[in-house]
Amino acid sequence: VQLVESGGGLVQTGGSLRLSCAADGLTFEFYDIVWFLQAPGKGREGVSYISVQDRITYYADSAKGGFTVSAERAKNTVYLEMNNLKPEDTAVYYCAADRVKVQGSQWDQWVKYDYWGRGTHVTVSS
Repeated sequence: VQLVESGGGLVQTGGSLRLSCAADGLTFEFYDIVWFLQAPGKGREGVSYISVQDRITYYADSAKGGFTVSAERAKNTVYLEMNNLKPEDTAVYYCAADRVKVQGSQWDQWVKYDYWGRGTHVTVSS
């Protein structure tokens, strides 16, 4: 199994980015997929969750209103659209997947997820 993130980069405050997470070796539709971020010197934080099969999404409070998670079955790819970015959004963004369905409130527990990408860097300049 391989997850590959892309789409990160340098953007100014207020700008937008769309991150992609492409999967090889698993079919997203049958997995819980989560985007995490890890800011410099901090731990991993959940950003957004999607269950394609159950048509459920969750967002961290910090992501609500500005970020949107989606999936494209034909490409076996999950996206994270990030708008109105702020310097505090600067981090490495990872996608993670797990076959076992999560209990809703625990979607952001990173230890649950078995498969991880290597991350993509997002830098938001002020």
